[in-house]
Amino acid sequence: MAYDVARVRGLIPSLGDGWIHLDPQAGMQIPDAVSRTVSTAFRASASSSSGRHVSNRRSAAILESARTAVADLVGGDPAGVVLGSDRAVLLAWLAESLSSRLGLGTGLVLSRLDEEANVAPWLRVASRYGAQVRWAEVEIETCELPSWQFNDLITSTTRLVALTAASPVVGSAPNVRAAADRLHEFGGLMVVDAVGAAPYAHVDMADLGADIVAVSAPSWGGPQVGALVFRDPGLLDRIPAVSLNPYARGAERLEVGGHQFALLSGLTSSIDFLAGLDESATGTRRERLETSISSLQDYQDGLFDHLMRSLAALPNVMVIGGAPTRVPTLSFTLEGMAADKVAAHLADKRIATVSGTHGGSRLLDALGVNDEGGAVTVGLAPYTPRYEINQLVAELGALG
Repeated sequence: MAYDVARVRGLIPSLGDGWIHLDPQAGMQIPDAVSRTVSTAFRASASSSSGRHVSNRRSAAILESARTAVADLVGGDPAGVVLGSDRAVLLAWLAESLSSRLGLGTGLVLSRLDEEANVAPWLRVASRYGAQVRWAEVEIETCELPSWQFNDLITSTTRLVALTAASPVVGSAPNVRAAADRLHEFGGLMVVDAVGAAPYAHVDMADLGADIVAVSAPSWGGPQVGALVFRDPGLLDRIPAVSLNPYARGAERLEVGGHQFALLSGLTSSIDFLAGLDESATGTRRERLETSISSLQDYQDGLFDHLMRSLAALPNVMVIGGAPTRVPTLSFTLEGMAADKVAAHLADKRIATVSGTHGGSRLLDALGVNDEGGAVTVGLAPYTPRYEINQLVAELGALG
């Protein structure tokens, strides 16, 4: 069965606002089922999951369901799922917890392809404790992250590698497994930021070789909730806790403060929505996720090829990069016009894009793009139809 984008659009009321939403990096549009689930949970759950009252028990069930849903999304164990307000916050707490592993004589590897959320926390702890930082660099022409460099970057002193599964800026998807295999020879930890990969790819921790995966629900149309997933839940009890509860065990050891249970309920609903993108999907939620995301990929591959060909036909538009393995996200520049002005013009035409990134982009800095006015980033979403791509291209052509 062909992917039914019209059906998917009908499940998301905000798409009736007259805008073309090509800015999933700023958060995908939220399905009605997610909004309704959050609203219901706000009325029925308590602010604590401990206690014998029925609302407390509902909150406990919501928390357990959210851990299970995230585990299904990435192929992990619910016992290893840490939940919090944002994946950037969780990565910062993770870096604090793992800081004792990073001292003089040790090292870590970071990537120019990564967002600041998976860079800044590691730089802080490395600076504080004297660990050596090595950088995985991109190819300037393609924005690909060559895997051959990991043989030199990862050595016997390397304790951790932090790497994106896919760039939310240029779409490049590096060979995470190559870095993980090299790192595991020396007993290091592989931390993978999958915010740019979901929902474009069927994320599997085992295939990636990841020890810890970070995800963020807004990247697939969920509420403002982040998660870390530990491949070995036992590791949570072997690293220093950051929790305010001195008796915390397992995932709770990295959860600071209380949970917003209504949003956790929406998190579960958003993953169920992903699993139902393809009406023909059957089986467990994990199996339905694989079927639905594979169906979405088939649809978006053709749509993204159309976008790339259309932009290539515009003489004044330059697409940044072009890695052979990627997700349907790209950044481009328009000759003679700063990115902010391009994005503002498109917004006047009710086309939403992203101009720059929060806190800047090390990748665009390294490429010199920000020195020339920056870049506009666009991405496909499960609800993007072909005619919206055509309208974007037409507006850019008129600008050129």
